[in-house]
Amino acid sequence: MSNTPRLAAAKRDWGHDDSGCHVLHIDMDAFYASCEVARHPELKGKPVIIGTGTRSVVSAASYEARPYGINSAMPVSRARHLCPQGIFLPVDMRYYREISRRIFSEVFARITDNIEQVSVDEGYMDVSAALQQWSGPRAIGAWIRQHVSEQFHVTCSVGIAANKLVAKMASTNAKPDGMLLIPVSKHAAFVQMMPLRGIPGIGPSLEKRLSQWGIGDVAELTKLDEKEISRVVGSSTLGHHLFLAARGQDERTLSTKAREKSIGAERTFAQDTTDPKTVTTLLRQCSDDVASSLRKHALLARTITVKLRFADLSYATKAHTLERPVDTASAIYPEAMKLFRQMFAENNATDGDSSARPSPTLPRAVRLAGVSASGLSKSDETPIQLTIEDLMPKETADDARPERLSEAERTLDTIRKRYGKNAVHLGL
Repeated sequence: MSNTPRLAAAKRDWGHDDSGCHVLHIDMDAFYASCEVARHPELKGKPVIIGTGTRSVVSAASYEARPYGINSAMPVSRARHLCPQGIFLPVDMRYYREISRRIFSEVFARITDNIEQVSVDEGYMDVSAALQQWSGPRAIGAWIRQHVSEQFHVTCSVGIAANKLVAKMASTNAKPDGMLLIPVSKHAAFVQMMPLRGIPGIGPSLEKRLSQWGIGDVAELTKLDEKEISRVVGSSTLGHHLFLAARGQDERTLSTKAREKSIGAERTFAQDTTDPKTVTTLLRQCSDDVASSLRKHALLARTITVKLRFADLSYATKAHTLERPVDTASAIYPEAMKLFRQMFAENNATDGDSSARPSPTLPRAVRLAGVSASGLSKSDETPIQLTIEDLMPKETADDARPERLSEAERTLDTIRKRYGKNAVHLGL
């Protein structure tokens, strides 16, 4: 629940030129309250306020409660005075986080993996790569809003722009349950019509400091050069950010590695395919990429997951946790093949033999395939339990094959580091 000011005049058609607008900011509308209404439909249309207890504060409120003056961080006692007929409910963060996790994994991740989740109810997406499969960013935004609403019975607002700053400001002004595209040529005009608090990061204290220098809105902020702004705010870093922000510019990129829990690789086919050989060839390449990344970061993985996205944009995943952690394609690819065959059980006439060929065609056309590794741990901190086979003397070349393959893959890492990632490929 944001207290950032919104302008009715900003919620208009800014034009249809979406070139360069590859950043989406998705913000759930009154998320905590919406989640409660989703599981208690009888509360729909009523003023729902999340927060209980005489010393608590309001965490969120439905839009029906806001005309009464209810805001986040307001004391619950004050909210009860303003809206005595309100439905006050306790915070259930476990439930909200689970709904959030499912929205990000079941909806957002179907578009792209380039996602920065900044809180339980908002995130950024860079859809540059996905635009090869979609008519434009607005089509993606509309699809997201539709599926979040249909699957989870909550609404979200979407801002579309060329950078994070304008995308977030657009989603704020699109609320509730709206979408706003700001063409690149209109970024400056859009930002400069806003009050100072319209720029994310400008709070009451900074607003007061700027107003003392006669700066009352963003348009007036553009009259100062970067050094003057830095002097006013007492920070060259903040001054630089505000100088750019007032002009609709933002140097920040999406940060998708804040909480890396898995390493994956996936590719979208140029055309949907029912050829199993085409899919398994890609799974081999992805297994090689994942293994190389694991070794680069000195990590071992215990769980292997195969992901397939089909022609209708639905997707399926299947995972298996290994007895021993791995970091080689020679170990990951056979597991990926087993999982792939299990996903098409009707093709599994091979009795589990990962070397046998699948059926001539797949029952469903595949659009994207990928492999990921999770259950990560540092290589030098992970104890590996030896098996009986490991303890037996290696008398033949075949006995040493896993060791030799592991050594070969590390040799490939050295070659790729010197001559480029595509200089050499592993045949499995």
